Amino acid sequence: MSKESESEREQLALLRLCHLVSPALPIGAYAYSQGLEYAVHAGWVSDEVTALQWLEGLSRHALGTLDLPILLRLHRGWSATDIAAVRSLSAHLIAARETAELRAEERHLGRALARALVEMGVIEAGAWLDADAAFAALFGLAAVRWHIRETECLSGYLWAWSENQVLAAIKLLPLGQSAGLRLLHRLTNSIPAIVTAALRVGDAEIGVGVVAPTLASALHESQYSRLFRS
Repeated sequence: MSKESESEREQLALLRLCHLVSPALPIGAYAYSQGLEYAVHAGWVSDEVTALQWLEGLSRHALGTLDLPILLRLHRGWSATDIAAVRSLSAHLIAARETAELRAEERHLGRALARALVEMGVIEAGAWLDADAAFAALFGLAAVRWHIRETECLSGYLWAWSENQVLAAIKLLPLGQSAGLRLLHRLTNSIPAIVTAALRVGDAEIGVGVVAPTLASALHESQYSRLFRS
């Protein structure tokens, strides 16, 4: 491959990643807060400072130790065409979601991304339309088929989650757009270190190291008034 064509391929991979993490992607991620709504209701998260603490904690000790290590292995599974490993990892991630709302969210986003990928010509995603699909499983498939490298795949996944959570915080708290901008900027600053740490997580170390978000998600199921589905 010539230097020029390789450069174009890298540019296209970056553009595909932008498409994959765009809030305009029709998967409905905006409908979920992952327990943040209850945390605001209970007063655990009440302003910009506590929102940053909550989201940074989740980034480091939930996504960084569960989602990203599994996504890394999913990326490698798709690269090796090891469908059995992909299905096992997808099931692992769904099983690791501690509440009914979080499991429902995972399945919904996985199938929604499968539909979107089929529309964009990723034919293998069609096999997941009626399957128990984790969102990360389809994210990893798109990354491999679009030549998005492991580190960029993990970084994009965490950035998309961060943006969605900041948008939820803006809706739930008296935060303006400037505060949301600062939150996302600070969360983005942490992404490289979180991804680097996730690359080193061993199989036996994969898991979640936080409790409050699980309680928030469980209590959200019976919260009287809700904007979000989780």
